[in-house]
Amino acid sequence: MKKENKIYRYVGVAFLLQFITSISSGVILRPLWFVEGNITATMINISNQPLLMHFNIFLDMLTAMGIIFLGAALYMALRKQNEIMALVGFGFYLLEGILLAGSRIVMFTLLETSQNFVATGQPANMQWIGNLVFESMEFAGSILPMLAFSIGAILFYYLLYKSKVIPRALSLWGLIAVIPCLIGTVSHLFGYALPFMIYFPYVPFELVVGIWITIKGLSRQSETH
Repeated sequence: MKKENKIYRYVGVAFLLQFITSISSGVILRPLWFVEGNITATMINISNQPLLMHFNIFLDMLTAMGIIFLGAALYMALRKQNEIMALVGFGFYLLEGILLAGSRIVMFTLLETSQNFVATGQPANMQWIGNLVFESMEFAGSILPMLAFSIGAILFYYLLYKSKVIPRALSLWGLIAVIPCLIGTVSHLFGYALPFMIYFPYVPFELVVGIWITIKGLSRQSETH
């Protein structure tokens, strides 16, 4: 029983870790260097703030590890419901973490390219290269991981709903809110960027469910299914 309780606490901590690191990186740090629609200003900001970029990369690596940890914790907690579905969900979370971590190599390339861009007087050809590197980083580190996450989350949140290990209202929130994330990501893959507002209903979910599980744990009803 103590082992089960520890696994449940790990799920809550993993949700909180994932929320804190991803929000810190994407909402707090990213606006300090990224200028929407202006790659020149973005590259200048990056060149002038190398320590910020290194810290951003560090946080993203923590996020990647948190994603994998969360997937493993959810698998351990939900495998009694449907082991194959839980394993597939973990596989998508693992893929998400690997894609995010791998894309940070491209972020290092963007930092070096930006520094060379500023040092050589901002030539147009290096601006083009910087934009290519940035778009590659966004595709490998944002769009593809979001696709993997959305599929894995749908599987895990369905199992959460089925198991009743957290209030069904919470699991239903996660399940419903992640579907627009999948739709928006697929749309982006085909060149149609939907408004960020479609992702917004999901944003606070990981914080709320993480706090709830950490404080109250998961219901033991899961052991009877």
